[in-house]
Amino acid sequence: MTSQLEPISLFKSLTDPIRLSIVMLLIAEKELCVCEFTEALDVVQPKISRNLALLKTAGIVVNRRQGQWIYYSIDEQLPDWAKQVLVETYKGNKALVADALSKLNLVGENQDRPMILCCDSSAK
Repeated sequence: MTSQLEPISLFKSLTDPIRLSIVMLLIAEKELCVCEFTEALDVVQPKISRNLALLKTAGIVVNRRQGQWIYYSIDEQLPDWAKQVLVETYKGNKALVADALSKLNLVGENQDRPMILCCDSSAK
């Protein structure tokens, strides 16, 4: 079953620079927690959480709880056209999140990433 996401909802959701960056980071990393977004984007936690909630309501991201941490990822139920838009947007605009990715120290595999503030990424 695929989501009933409409194009207008997807594109409206991506008009905010923080939400666009969140989605691009998720395309690059597959899954991140709120503290990783705050570190990577240098944005306070309430603002990240508010934008993640909007993306979740739009049906673009989903979350899962692991202990006290909540991890976000792109919804696998997105229609193929929406996934393609997100992937192609990332591929053509990696510079949008290059600094954020370097802040996450993404050299190598996720398990090699150092612990960031609130969570141990190796526990994923």
